[in-house]
Amino acid sequence: MPSAKIHANKIAAFLDKQPKDFTKKDIIRYVKAKGVKLVNFRYAAGDGRLKTLNFAINDEKYLDRILSAGERADGSSLFKGIDAASSDLYVVPRYSTAFVNPFFEQPSVDILCSFYTPDGSPFSSAPDTILRKACALFRKETGLEFRALGELEYYVIAPKNPLYPTGAQRGYHESWPFSKWEGLRRDAMAAIAESGGNIKYGHSEVGFIRTEDAEMSQQEIEFLPVEACAAADQLSVARWILSGIGLKHGVTVSFAPKISIGHAGSGMHFHTCLYRGGRSAMSGSGHELSAEARKLIAGFLSSARSLTAFGNTVPTSYLRLVPHQEAPINVCWGYRNRSALVRIPLGWSNAAGMIKDANPSSAREAHSVEPSQTVEFRSADGSANVHLFLAGLVMAALDGFRMKDALKFAENHFVDKNIFHKENSALKEKFPSLPASCVESAEALEKERAVYERGGVFPAGVIDAAARKLCAYDDRSLSERLYGKEEEIKKLVEEHLYC
Repeated sequence: MPSAKIHANKIAAFLDKQPKDFTKKDIIRYVKAKGVKLVNFRYAAGDGRLKTLNFAINDEKYLDRILSAGERADGSSLFKGIDAASSDLYVVPRYSTAFVNPFFEQPSVDILCSFYTPDGSPFSSAPDTILRKACALFRKETGLEFRALGELEYYVIAPKNPLYPTGAQRGYHESWPFSKWEGLRRDAMAAIAESGGNIKYGHSEVGFIRTEDAEMSQQEIEFLPVEACAAADQLSVARWILSGIGLKHGVTVSFAPKISIGHAGSGMHFHTCLYRGGRSAMSGSGHELSAEARKLIAGFLSSARSLTAFGNTVPTSYLRLVPHQEAPINVCWGYRNRSALVRIPLGWSNAAGMIKDANPSSAREAHSVEPSQTVEFRSADGSANVHLFLAGLVMAALDGFRMKDALKFAENHFVDKNIFHKENSALKEKFPSLPASCVESAEALEKERAVYERGGVFPAGVIDAAARKLCAYDDRSLSERLYGKEEEIKKLVEEHLYC
């Protein structure tokens, strides 16, 4: 087993142990050795946000008790549809998620938890329970492990600074001092890594907006592929950490899908991949997409309209899904095509040759990079309930494996042109479009709910609640109604700034 001494997670480095192998005794050992005064339970409730329960550690016996049995919580305040007359739920810690709190001055350990019912069963409506059930069903029926990574885009909104400005829509991979919030991003990346997040990289994104009194700089942090449940946990913690670091810097960090009309919105793209026996199942013998990968694509496309119910949950989501903003509007896929909903990015089949060409003096060194390929789903945004959306992706993928004509379906939805160009406008008529409002998204979910309820993965009540919430916005034809009404648009954006 590889050493964990250089692991970013401080508990793993201290124990010289990978987080997946943490035990209760390990947590107690670290708490005692480091003089930890607080333990914090954190868990994703019905709204997708992390909730918190703080424990002041009085003695080892009390610490052992909360780590052994968890604690009670009022489920009716965390989930809709639970009767207040019998609403108690247990929150039970998952030791593998333990990390040192990056904000508290006192030494503190945070642990993610899962919900359980009074009889000790996993609470079926909890987002993480739904995702775990989806992954288990997918593995059982296909023999494959579903892995994912998220691209977390956000804006830093700060007072206007006239020095070293970036041009509008010119922020992509810009460096400090032109990208002024690189320091915040670095602080966040360090804290996310210490919390257990497997980060791939961070960079400034396209968006840069200046108003009379503020400037808004778009950033992105992308993760490495891990098992889907871990991917959702990491993104939930990362959003919480970014918000906290934004507060420390005295600026707003917003994951809102749209900040300003005519400027880049913020998405939450997900790259997905399938593994069998620890090896990627995404490529065939000649590096072409495998049949399994194309079935995955077919499932995503078949359920694309209803997936917006979990990935695009506020009215401003549909101000982002418009042409010419690198956001998808048509249900199709292509290689390296950013106008398509599903994109197949460059893989790593030629890594050894490239690195030797770039470094002639190291040509004799061994450069082994395992060939890898992902499938990117591009519609979701920062309003997504991460666990539910990933569970939806897993169930959509499983539906693709059940489709008799999955490969033909995928072939019929392939595009190799930029469908936003005028000369390719006819392609827009060929492919279905994504919903244009929360109400349309709810209608798609009702129509396709069997995909998600299959195998008892999504409880009917969760589907009903998601549809009701979307319909309550009453936002059909919102873009047309708001056209030219800048004050109303600004009010709507502010309402969903902290989505």
